[in-house]
Amino acid sequence: MAIVQSEENGYYGRIASSKEFAENERYYWGYQYLLARDVIVPELMQRGAFKAGDAVAEIGCGEAGVLDAFVERGAVHGLGTDIAPYRLSIARKVADTLGIDITVSEHDILFSEPLPEWRNRYQLAILRDVIEHLDDATLALKNIRNILAPGGWLYVTFPPYNSPYGGHQHLLHNSWGKIPYMHLLPEPLFKPMISTSTSAIDIEEVQRLRNIRLSASKFMQAARDAGYSIEHEEYYLFRPVFKLKFGLPTIRLTALKSLPLVKSVFSLEAAYLLRMT
Repeated sequence: MAIVQSEENGYYGRIASSKEFAENERYYWGYQYLLARDVIVPELMQRGAFKAGDAVAEIGCGEAGVLDAFVERGAVHGLGTDIAPYRLSIARKVADTLGIDITVSEHDILFSEPLPEWRNRYQLAILRDVIEHLDDATLALKNIRNILAPGGWLYVTFPPYNSPYGGHQHLLHNSWGKIPYMHLLPEPLFKPMISTSTSAIDIEEVQRLRNIRLSASKFMQAARDAGYSIEHEEYYLFRPVFKLKFGLPTIRLTALKSLPLVKSVFSLEAAYLLRMT
């Protein structure tokens, strides 16, 4: 775990030094928060997609570290949704510790209707490393439109499936999961390799992602089909979060995106800023 920043009186320092949270809880919230504070919030402010006073929702918020960073910069009516009750409980506990007012709710963006008070309310929604897990990207993007205000923005990141670890094989916690591109092997090789994992849940998720196979081109088509314009796109060899997790520098590939295979095979992260049309 490479996160070492402190700042005693800030959001991060207060949670990092709190004895109320387990180490893994501080870690997951911490890198989410720092990534948003240092990368996502400044990026979206620069591009005119976020300003103080905007209502912000995060779909698949986990511990809500990203959302908390937006609230710190002036977001209002913060909403975080997820399908994992335990992670939402940590998000609530963090919010209580920091004394900030956000709503966290167990909600499935594919199969659950948004609450009436969420509809047409949010100037910005965030979908960070979630869309690749969803069986129907177009439906998810259409459903998010229901909570966006007219002209609202949607920020999406994910690892394209054909990238080195786009199959999330690292979830397997076995030696095979460390091999880049192993998820692209033929089924007779792939299945025995994932079967050595000790977690049936992780095996199932890696197999699901193989069935979904969300690529950059598939995502862009889904975004257009769902009624968004693609206002900006970025591609990374080394993702911004790698600096926090591993101490590695961020390396962008966006300038090379027109070259064959850059977006689909070599980019470990694709990031898109969408707007309702």
